[in-house]
Amino acid sequence: MTLVNQVIEVKGLRKFYGELAAVNGVDLSVQRGEIFALLGPNGAGKSTTVEILEGFRSRDGGDVKVLDTDPAVGGLSARQWRNRIGIVLQTSNDAGDLTVAESIKHFSHYYSNPRDAEEVIDAVGLREKQGALVRTLSGGQRRRLDVALGIIGNPELLFLDEPTTGFDPKARRDFWSLIRTLKDEGRTILLTTHYLDEAEALADRVAVINKGQIIEVSTPAELGGRATSLAQVSWRENGVVRIEKAPHPTAFVAELSARFGGEVPELVVKRATLEDIYLEMIGGEDA
Repeated sequence: MTLVNQVIEVKGLRKFYGELAAVNGVDLSVQRGEIFALLGPNGAGKSTTVEILEGFRSRDGGDVKVLDTDPAVGGLSARQWRNRIGIVLQTSNDAGDLTVAESIKHFSHYYSNPRDAEEVIDAVGLREKQGALVRTLSGGQRRRLDVALGIIGNPELLFLDEPTTGFDPKARRDFWSLIRTLKDEGRTILLTTHYLDEAEALADRVAVINKGQIIEVSTPAELGGRATSLAQVSWRENGVVRIEKAPHPTAFVAELSARFGGEVPELVVKRATLEDIYLEMIGGEDA
């Protein structure tokens, strides 16, 4: 099998529901070995785009290649292609009366070249729960099982749909560590998330989609001109909180310090977060 650098290549993707253009001319590429996050508010077109890439939804226009294969192609080619991808959906309620180990081993039989089930149990941190019934797992443990089922087929490409929804902070960070491990193994990961800190912590690149169109693709640090955005400096003076945008915040704070003869009351220096930039890009809509 010849490896190509672009795992996903999308040009002019369109999908209509009646007269509504859910996806309207999307161009997108994902490189081998990267974590790529697709961000957008509800109804922006990200779920439709991902479902087309996964082969679960048809398209009305454009060219799509995932692992050098059109997801719309059926027959033997589709079965061979599905052996190379893993999918972790946002919710799942299957196999509740199987144990963790039974569920993973059962799913391994669906693939031609599965990973070792025992190895996968260890990889997702479920060794102590291998004999527990799936329906008894906590939310974080169930999500780890979902990932186990997504990677048991030894996929080159893994789709993660809102993987940490409902997690507490510790569970989220434990899960992030697992995702980084999968990346270190050489897997390519396409992630959708509503958590901007999650995208910043995990993604090599992010794409923002809104109203069916890609607004920008960049690194989290550079999205929307974030790297060169003005710092916001706030302080209290004469009983009033003042705010200034400063291109050179260190020099500006030094001037304030000299003016106050030392300590600046309630001084705060803040640069734009990824969430600030994202909300500005989508017009402040609820993510």
